[in-house]
Amino acid sequence: MSVQHSHRDDFPALRRKIDGEGISYLDNAATTLKPDSVIRAVTEYYETNGANIHRGKHRLSEEASDSYEASRVLIANHLGASANEVVLTRNTTEALNLVAQGLDLDPDAYVVGCMDAHHSQMLPWRRAGRLALTRVDADGRLDREHFRELLRGRPKVVALTHCSNVTGVVHPVAELIAEIRSATDAVVVLDAAQSLPHQRINVRELDVDFLAFSMHKMLGPTGVGVLFGRSRLLAGLRPLAVGGGMVDWVDLDGSVDRRTPYVFEAGTPAIASVIGSGAAVRYLEALDPGALHRHERDLAAALVGGALTSPGVRLVGPAELTDRIGLVSLRLDVGVPTGDVARMLSDSYGYMVRSGHMCSQPLVTGLAGGEILRVSAYLYNEVAEITGFYEALNELLSCIGPAAPVGARR
Repeated sequence: MSVQHSHRDDFPALRRKIDGEGISYLDNAATTLKPDSVIRAVTEYYETNGANIHRGKHRLSEEASDSYEASRVLIANHLGASANEVVLTRNTTEALNLVAQGLDLDPDAYVVGCMDAHHSQMLPWRRAGRLALTRVDADGRLDREHFRELLRGRPKVVALTHCSNVTGVVHPVAELIAEIRSATDAVVVLDAAQSLPHQRINVRELDVDFLAFSMHKMLGPTGVGVLFGRSRLLAGLRPLAVGGGMVDWVDLDGSVDRRTPYVFEAGTPAIASVIGSGAAVRYLEALDPGALHRHERDLAAALVGGALTSPGVRLVGPAELTDRIGLVSLRLDVGVPTGDVARMLSDSYGYMVRSGHMCSQPLVTGLAGGEILRVSAYLYNEVAEITGFYEALNELLSCIGPAAPVGARR
């Protein structure tokens, strides 16, 4: 049985109708929908408990604390990490800022990044040190020679992007990390927000120092980011925030910090969302990896094929199906704001897609010259939805006006 027919019914949002018509959710790179099991886990916490964690000895607090920490263990096991190496944050952005600020780099510290980085993996390092970005080619793949050239400057940090949220390209990070290790003793920080929803990552095998991602991109609730860090490196980080929950003792003369990872988790966290994140990990781990991979390949083929054969659009990124996820970005030839097209696709056809610069504006500007339309599929989507999306887009563009001549395409 295929992935979509086995699990599509698990997602209640897909049963929603707008003006009597069903919806097709194709904005999964931004955030994924939530299965019933995740929703139940969140609801159960509020219905049967609702207490704070790590704050009291009463029964409800202890039960909530146990459930919260059980989710941390599930997430850690999913990564091949130890629980005390997993810091629970609000999102990927906060996790990456924690590393960038917590390393306490010299303002002139040399940092190597990637041109296709999300703003969350670019701006913190621009603030923390002197950032140089690895070029990409016309398809968005890293210029490996330029990367090696930058490494010869012996950076203090190399901030890698595993998968681009614009092109869908999955970079060979294992090879890149091996090159880093042979060239320098830099700290390696990996943004896995777009890759981890589609594949398991073992942090030990990958030999990464820090890894960040968000649970809401992999079926979990919003409000939960994850930072993995090697124990010795975590121990050397400066907390991003201080306050209740991250100290063991406070008096008039000073305070005693808690051990990692709790020293980085000041304040009351998103308890229900963390518990729901544990349910999301259980859901993903129950899937057949082989069937999931084959289904994603089918979705990617439909997305790329439709982009290459549709008039009035240009594929941003590679046409090949290797080393990519089920995501395409499209540059529209017609002189109509991309956001208006996205709104019409939603309101008139029921297709939910993303428009804009994808929080990766330097890359989008360089590859597309302006805003793009992004279509990103996940395990509950069907190939028929992709076909229907392109039919709707073609009809819409034909109504708006003729496409620009091929020779005039940017």
